[in-house]
Amino acid sequence: MSGQTIRVSAALVVDDIGRLLVVRKRGTSVYMQPGGKPEAGETAAETLSRELREEIGASIPPEELQPIGQYTAPAANEAGATLIADVFRAQLAEPIAAAAEIDCLRWLSPAELATLPVAPLITQHMLPLLGMPGAAPTDTPGVGGHPYRGDDHES
Repeated sequence: MSGQTIRVSAALVVDDIGRLLVVRKRGTSVYMQPGGKPEAGETAAETLSRELREEIGASIPPEELQPIGQYTAPAANEAGATLIADVFRAQLAEPIAAAAEIDCLRWLSPAELATLPVAPLITQHMLPLLGMPGAAPTDTPGVGGHPYRGDDHES
C-alpha cells in the first residue's frame, strides 16, 4: 500500500565487539532491528519491552530501555510504506533465541552488514549513529530523525 505510515519501536543492541543485533522475520529476506508495532494503549517503551520478550526472549522492563530518538525511513517489507521508529538502546543480560515470527537472529559486524539485505532504518540512521561504515548518505530526501528531547518518547 503506497503512502502508508507504520509506527514501530526498535531496539539498538550492540555487543562488546561492535556487532549489531539484527533479526529476520519468517518469509522475508531483510535483516532489521528487533521490535515491532504497538498494541492499543502502549507507550513506545512498553511496545519494545513486549516485542523483545516475544521475539528474542529478552526480559527488559520499559524503564530500562534508553531512548535514542525517532527516525523515519522506508519500510523494509512493505513496499511504498514509510516507517516511523522510536529507537531505544537495550542491554541484554540473558541468553536470547529467535521466537514468534523471527526466523533467525544474528550479531553482524559492519562488514557483514554491508553484504546482506538490511533495513533502511539501519543503513540510513543506525550505522551513522554508531559511526559504522556502510552507512547510507544522511542527506536522503524525505528521510529524517531526531534525538529525543525530554519525554517525547512516550507516545
